[in-house]
Amino acid sequence: MKKLKLSKEKLLLSLVLLLSGILNFANLGIEGYSNLYYASGVKSMTMSLKNFFFVSFDPTGFVSIDKPPLGFWIQAISAKIFGFSGWSILLPEALAGVISVLVIYIVVKRSFGTTAGLLSALFLAVTPIFVAVSRNNTCDNLLVLTLLLACWAISIAAEKGKVKYLILSLVIVGVGFNIKMLQAYMVVPAIYLTYLLSTAVSLKKRIIHLICGTLVLLVVSFSWAIVVDLIPAANRPYVGSSTNNSELELIIGHNGLERLGIGTSTTGGASKTQSGNNEKMQGGTPPTGTTANASSSKGMQGGTPPTGTGQGGTPPTGSMGKGGQTQGGNFWGGGGSSMGGSEKSSITRLFSNNGMSDQIIWLLPIAVLGFIAASLKEKLKPAFNTKRKQALILWSMWLIPEFIYFSFTTGLFHPYYLTMLAPPIAALAGIGIVSMWSLYKDSGWKSWILPVSLLVDGLVQLLVLSYFYKTSTITKYLMIAMGVLCFVSSIILIVLKLMKNENTMLKKILIGTALTGLLITPLVWSGTTMFKAVNGTFPSAGLSLLSSSQKGASSMGSSNSSSSSSKLIKFLQSNKTTEKYLLVTSSTNGDATNIILNTNESVMTWGFFGTDKAITLAQFKALVKKGEVRYVMVGGGQGGSSSNDIMTWAKKVGTLVKESEWKDSTTTSKSTTTTNKKSTSTASTSANKSMGGQSSGALYDLKGADTTK
Repeated sequence: MKKLKLSKEKLLLSLVLLLSGILNFANLGIEGYSNLYYASGVKSMTMSLKNFFFVSFDPTGFVSIDKPPLGFWIQAISAKIFGFSGWSILLPEALAGVISVLVIYIVVKRSFGTTAGLLSALFLAVTPIFVAVSRNNTCDNLLVLTLLLACWAISIAAEKGKVKYLILSLVIVGVGFNIKMLQAYMVVPAIYLTYLLSTAVSLKKRIIHLICGTLVLLVVSFSWAIVVDLIPAANRPYVGSSTNNSELELIIGHNGLERLGIGTSTTGGASKTQSGNNEKMQGGTPPTGTTANASSSKGMQGGTPPTGTGQGGTPPTGSMGKGGQTQGGNFWGGGGSSMGGSEKSSITRLFSNNGMSDQIIWLLPIAVLGFIAASLKEKLKPAFNTKRKQALILWSMWLIPEFIYFSFTTGLFHPYYLTMLAPPIAALAGIGIVSMWSLYKDSGWKSWILPVSLLVDGLVQLLVLSYFYKTSTITKYLMIAMGVLCFVSSIILIVLKLMKNENTMLKKILIGTALTGLLITPLVWSGTTMFKAVNGTFPSAGLSLLSSSQKGASSMGSSNSSSSSSKLIKFLQSNKTTEKYLLVTSSTNGDATNIILNTNESVMTWGFFGTDKAITLAQFKALVKKGEVRYVMVGGGQGGSSSNDIMTWAKKVGTLVKESEWKDSTTTSKSTTTTNKKSTSTASTSANKSMGGQSSGALYDLKGADTTK
């Protein structure tokens, strides 16, 4: 039996993976069910194979989740193995985060060596948005893992000219498409260009290989969607958030053109800006508010968010900036909008105080300058016949298009999508440090790139930290620690260079010290997730979590998710006879998720936005006549409103149920005591419900209703 030898490399890699595991798994239970919409769908998927295949939101398979299946299939399998719980559905994402750290080490190491690989793995492990998404059930880091595996395969294909590795790479991207649809294709330019510019085989063969690979990519990508669309609508759930009950339309529309700011909104005719700001908000449409400057509010159209009702906790304390934004940390955890596309488009968007900069750009300057240094060192020009040149093309072409997209798009995207930028930034930063160190040891102007890069990165970190200076006392200590470690070390490196000092060990220590200073803040940011639950709908990490008054999982947790609807659920269950649906309500959120997560009952909804045309009035009347539907929640601001023809009819023929029978009186807003009692109460309770609290709608009983009217 061979003895297990723990080399320095294996030891360091183990420590990096251990750090990643701690950040991703420690106290994971505080996240509860995280995103309740997705969690409800996963629970429904565990109830039948039909629900599983079609990613049904509800147990009866009335409407589906508006995302592809693979990520949720993995979560459902985990839930079946370990039992349905918040921990079991978050396990795949947390594990994917750790595995991604290992994969990026392997991919970078094969081209630029062990040190670059270890640094890249470390940088990815501590990236705040990457850690936050690893503790959330949005499936984005499952996608990141698949794309890293695709990069591993294409790096081999480009080096050896073997078409089977190209096909494998594109198959994996196709798999990623079935996790997050077109988001997976953001890495396609990098894969295609890397292979096209390689020289292992002739250009003609490369083009033929890419054509064949493209066909395979499209087949794998669209296979599930085509199968679903070919199945008669009567035999499957309505495709959530689509306009015509088609997965292909969902891919092109809501999950495609809308992300680019093109096409018609699925939210029922809202403008693109409004659509972007409303999507994935608990309850669909934001509450109408009375904020004086509501028109300029970027975080929430319509006014100030209610206190303590949103996933992720209350807004952090601090001075309010333009449009109701909290300087140094907003309601969603950043310092700006929860919808990236609503921020001003510019090259500086990701560096501004907007809830995005503190999640991703800590090491971006080193990544950019490091790429330049590596390109100079490797003489990045034709022919691209080395692993290092091909690696630089791969990582830079992953980074550049995505940076441009996130900087300039006016389409619908959420800041947590920035986890897609984490791997190329980490890889190029690791590669860059090694390349800059090699240049530093030589003479000439290139040797100055390393200390200058460290100083520039430190200045950028100070800029981002300044956004939080007034809202957290921790910020000043981070500034001091980073400044001393990074700036002092960088200055000494400059002095040693001027003095032509040849003490290599001292220089390595100084570089390590400077990097330690640059890693302190992102590590602290990532570490906050171990103590406070991230926002289930808009995951992010940082000091805003610590300044939140949230305790535990709040509305995200299994212990609390039913508290706002407990009396309603008890009422509905006690009066249930033969009904197929315990409740009919517009949106998939609020009462709908609470019922699904805390019972085995089904709810009829019109999809996430409450605007899906999943059933006609005539079909609905038939269900009422058969006794499959009885109680309907009308109004309350959840997605579709009472103007919906079904809701209008239910209000007309149904019997209004007294609120005292189903609504917990303790949730009534104190604002009802004001002079403008009716309007203020409506706005307040609507806000509460729309963020995942109890419905402020009216409950109607359709038992014995005249279906001929």
